[in-house]
Amino acid sequence: MSKSITFKIQPGGSLQGSARVPGDKSMSHRSIMLGSLADGITHVKGFLEAEDALATLQAFRDMGVTIEGPVNGEVTIHGVGKHGLQAPKKPLDLGNSGTSMRLLSGLLAGQAFDCVLTGDKSLSGRPMKRVTDPLAAMGADIKTTEKGTAPLYITGRAGQLNAIDYTMPMASAQVKSCLLLAGMYAQGTTTVTEPAPTRDHTERMLGGFQYPVKQDGSKVSITADGKLTACDIDVPSDISSAAFFLVGASIAPGSDLTLQHVGINPTRTGVIDILRLMGAKIEVLNERTVGGEPVADLHVVYSPLKGIDIPEDLVPLAIDEFPVLFVAAACAEGQTRLSGAEELRVKESDRIQVMADGLKILGVNAEPTPDGMVIQGGAIGGGTVVSHGDHRIAMAFSIAGLRADAPITVLDCLNVNTSFPEFKDLVKNLGLDLTCHEASAESI
Repeated sequence: MSKSITFKIQPGGSLQGSARVPGDKSMSHRSIMLGSLADGITHVKGFLEAEDALATLQAFRDMGVTIEGPVNGEVTIHGVGKHGLQAPKKPLDLGNSGTSMRLLSGLLAGQAFDCVLTGDKSLSGRPMKRVTDPLAAMGADIKTTEKGTAPLYITGRAGQLNAIDYTMPMASAQVKSCLLLAGMYAQGTTTVTEPAPTRDHTERMLGGFQYPVKQDGSKVSITADGKLTACDIDVPSDISSAAFFLVGASIAPGSDLTLQHVGINPTRTGVIDILRLMGAKIEVLNERTVGGEPVADLHVVYSPLKGIDIPEDLVPLAIDEFPVLFVAAACAEGQTRLSGAEELRVKESDRIQVMADGLKILGVNAEPTPDGMVIQGGAIGGGTVVSHGDHRIAMAFSIAGLRADAPITVLDCLNVNTSFPEFKDLVKNLGLDLTCHEASAESI
């Protein structure tokens, strides 16, 4: 029985106190993938128990890997080695997770068995040729729909993949990671060159599992000559989830908030840099390194924001945080302009159009452009907005309630469970007046 979830937010409030948001989604995915291919037993702490990461976990169980947990964020993976995966008995359903589908397409292209990757309606509309085209150049056999979307039919080509020297046309950590994972099964040296820095969790974690990866500026190289050795992983809090609270505390007068144990990998901290350029007061405290990843506590207090032209070099470093950054821009004095972000149009939704439509409903002057948006800061009103099943859109419009002058209703919020199921409770505990209403689809 399908259900729908609606968020209703009363205007005003502030965010106060201390919280630890859930574990990083990117690292949770990769810990399962690499731990499964490792020799030995890998222990993971801080694993994100949300639908996307659980889809990856189930996929590897379906390929014969014994995985215990998760229990309170702890997972134990009994690795089967680089060549130990078994053919799944049925298609691997990856739900809403683009990361799972794109990374697995590379990982599975060089296996000795065939498989099918499927997903929900949203995932089945997302572009997959960005990974299947370069994989085909390596000798992979992957069939998509005519539109280049899922389901993906992968014919295993064990021992038949050849290395590639690939310059990515877009800045995408998923494409880079997909090709590196395929490169672990290819003859020769696979090199990926990126046009701008993207998150480097795959390279860091491969190093943690003692698999050789060579980095030279914007190039990353890998060969099939290596094995993964089990290790312990402590997943830091996800900065993409923390971003909603960083913006919320920045825009709501009276806010004083500390977010604990947040991953501050330099390929992910664009949201902090952009908010600081707008005048946000964010302190990075207690910096430390955990499992090869930089971690810190973030302290943020309310500060009046000013509109800016967002530097294009920061765009790839904040690509997932723009829905809530648009809310910050709506609360800022003056104009904020984003360009160079056409990637936002092919996320879980067209995040440029969907955010512009919603902001206009709330009375904000927001004009979409082909590769970004121009927002005139001012007052935020109330109204009913549609998230189009996109978890980050739903959470961003919830945060807007802190500065709204009338109630906001956000429709279609079920997919918040894909990345941040605790969001509604945590944001309420910190000071936002949000209620969650569930209904079965049949009664709508």
